[in-house]
Amino acid sequence: MDRYFKRALPHPSPRAVITAGLGAFLAIAALSLLTTHANLLLLIAPFGASCVLLFSVPASPLSQPANVIGGHLLAAAISLGLNAVLPETWWALALAVGLSIAVMAALRLTHPPAGANPLVVFATDPGLSFLLFPVLTGAVALVVIAAVFHRLAGHEYPMKHS
Repeated sequence: MDRYFKRALPHPSPRAVITAGLGAFLAIAALSLLTTHANLLLLIAPFGASCVLLFSVPASPLSQPANVIGGHLLAAAISLGLNAVLPETWWALALAVGLSIAVMAALRLTHPPAGANPLVVFATDPGLSFLLFPVLTGAVALVVIAAVFHRLAGHEYPMKHS
């Protein structure tokens, strides 16, 4: 039973805790300000979860630019396609989530927050422009903000491939 409650992550330093929170704050603030003041839709709920990975565990393979951008694009595109042709039912939503995860895994573009994109698509029924604004533009903006932030903080992001 202990294995269910044991924490696998190491104890973070106070600097890592502050850096993670500050990075996420700045990224969501930037997207929110652009959404509000520039009238560009750049913010969806899954981006908050993306910030967890981008700023708390930037070295994770799941946090790398291809995964963040590719995962969000794949999941949104699959969901938009299924939402257009399937009835609005529980199983269609479940299919969109499952298929999105399977395709991300097959293409090695897994980004867990993108697994929530089907929920957003099926709940809001957005048009095809959803792929450009907010998904692609917002995901790219998050990656750019993370890269600049980590560089200024003295961290490596994205990670170099060996």
